[in-house]
Amino acid sequence: MLDTAKIMYPPLPLIKTWIWMMLESGNPEIEDKGRNNLIASFGSLAEANRYLSEQQQ
Repeated sequence: MLDTAKIMYPPLPLIKTWIWMMLESGNPEIEDKGRNNLIASFGSLAEANRYLSEQQQ
């Protein structure tokens, strides 16, 4: 049986793509889309940052 209490986040390559969109795309619409995707998936940019820090350890 699956543990439904465990939070499922998007795959790491997708998260990195959203970060690239937000930081390096140079297009305000794409930057907003990347930021919005991260917030929708993690609830906040701070939580996304925490998750990425954990994954890189």
